[in-house]
Amino acid sequence: MATTELQMSPQLEQIHGEIRDLFRALSNGFQRLDKMKDSNRQSKQLEELTGKMRECKRLIKEFDREIKDEESKNPPEVNKQLNDEKQSMIKELNSYVAMRKTYMNTLGNKKIELFDMGAGASEPTADENVKMASSMSNQELVDHGMKTMDETDQAIERSKKVVEQTIEVGTQTAGTLKGQTDQMGRIVNELDTIQFSIKKASQLVKEIGRQVATDKCIMLFLFLIVCGVIAIIVVKIVNPNNKDIRDIPGLAPPAPSRRLLYLRGPQ
Repeated sequence: MATTELQMSPQLEQIHGEIRDLFRALSNGFQRLDKMKDSNRQSKQLEELTGKMRECKRLIKEFDREIKDEESKNPPEVNKQLNDEKQSMIKELNSYVAMRKTYMNTLGNKKIELFDMGAGASEPTADENVKMASSMSNQELVDHGMKTMDETDQAIERSKKVVEQTIEVGTQTAGTLKGQTDQMGRIVNELDTIQFSIKKASQLVKEIGRQVATDKCIMLFLFLIVCGVIAIIVVKIVNPNNKDIRDIPGLAPPAPSRRLLYLRGPQ
């Protein structure tokens, strides 16, 4: 039944469209499945189609719930058409489910044939195993069962060894990671110590620089004082009668110049 012949609410129309899209995808998927020869690809294709069938079943249930919710709003003719459409979709889904079962059985038989071919001519098939088991005595069956159990125990022991080795490798890896973590912690602590030492050294260098600058200033003042004293001494020596310059304490004034008197005799 076409979608245009049905009177549906927007919600029902959306669900109905999604279901029809899934039906088209299922039809195309089964057509591709007929062309596939590889059993592995066929298995994957069947898994995808099974997922689409589940989604289609969920949408049909949702479609049915919407029909029941809107049953009181629609006339009887519309409700009948919607229920018929629901039954049609259920039948179509069931046909795809039956096709899936057929393909699953065919694929299972192919896998059994491949297994029997790979086992070799010397190994019996499933039917032959049944015949052999029916012809064996109870003791032989017990022995065969014990042998199978021994093989299973050996396989379990091998699995246990693999697990133990995995645990050992994990323990070694954890120990290595712990050692590396501790080493990283020590490196971080050393970096902090180095950074603190660099800060202290920077402060010390700044203090030394200030002390050197202070010493230079003091030496400059002393040099200026010495130059001033020398200048005063030189001026005093050059011009001893200059009263504008005071005598330097501890420095004796220059001796007065002596004049020689020349006496003339009577002529």
